[in-house]
Amino acid sequence: MSRANITTFVSVLLAAFVMAAAVAHLLELPTKMTLNGVEYLTVQQIYRGWALLGIVIYAALASTLMLAVMVRNKRAAWRLVATAILCMVAAQAVFWAFTFPVNRETNNWTLLPEHWRQLRIRWEFSHAAGAVLQFSALAALVASLLVRDTR
Repeated sequence: MSRANITTFVSVLLAAFVMAAAVAHLLELPTKMTLNGVEYLTVQQIYRGWALLGIVIYAALASTLMLAVMVRNKRAAWRLVATAILCMVAAQAVFWAFTFPVNRETNNWTLLPEHWRQLRIRWEFSHAAGAVLQFSALAALVASLLVRDTR
C-alpha cells in the first residue's frame, strides 16, 4: 500500500469520525429546539468532554493537508482534496465565530442567560452548518479517490 493510500485512508477515516459527531448535532436539532430552558441545560451536559474531539478535527485537517501535497500532480484529485480542506477550515471558522462565543457566554451551557433562546438558535444552527461542511469535506475526499489514477 502506498503512502498516499495510507494517508487517504487515515484522512477519510478521521473525516468520517468528525462528520459523525457533527451530524449527531444536526439530527438532534429539531427535538432540542422544543425544549424549555431547564431541559435544554440538562441535555447540553451530554457534551462534556467533547472538546477532545478537537484533536481528531485537527488530525483530520493535518492528514488531508498531507494528502493534498501527495496528490498535487493529479489535478482532479488535488482539487477535490483542496475542496475538502476548505470545507474543514470553513467548519472551524463557523465554530470559532458562532458556536464558541455561545459556549463562553453560557459557560458551556451551565448557566442560562435571559436571551438563551437566541443563543440556542445560534449554537444549534452553527452546528448544523458545521455538519453540512463536514459532510461536504468527507464527500470531496471520497470523490478524490474516484478520480485518482491507481496505476
